[in-house]
Amino acid sequence: MSKIKFDALQIPEIKISYSAKIPASQRPKVNTSAQAAALFRNHWDKDQLGFVESFKVMLFNRANRVLGIYTASIGGISGTVADPKLIFATALKSASSGILLCHNHPSGNLAPSQADINLTKKIKEAGKLLDIDVLDHIILTEENYFSFQDNGYF
Repeated sequence: MSKIKFDALQIPEIKISYSAKIPASQRPKVNTSAQAAALFRNHWDKDQLGFVESFKVMLFNRANRVLGIYTASIGGISGTVADPKLIFATALKSASSGILLCHNHPSGNLAPSQADINLTKKIKEAGKLLDIDVLDHIILTEENYFSFQDNGYF
């Protein structure tokens, strides 16, 4: 049997880092779904809100100060695919204590689909295992927003 030699230079190194260029005291603090929806709306490309469905995640420290907003996916007119692994990879990389989910409905319909509800439950359960609170899931339209938390889905 031949011996296999491993060369350490042939194994990729993985580095994990997060660089916050804004002091925590200057980051927005979110206490309500209206505040979160306003921050997401300001971060959204206004030309895309009523055109293409996207999924974003707001990341929080323990004091509910925003660490950043991550665009998890950009889809088509009628849907987008949000990968929970990428969402939590970003949350873990930034050492987030909580996350807030958001996607838009270009149709203007505020009602969550069954797929929206199922994905939210899946992400919420994964968050429990990782000790990362899923604080809410907001659906944005050009004119309004829907909060899962405010409407009893959490």
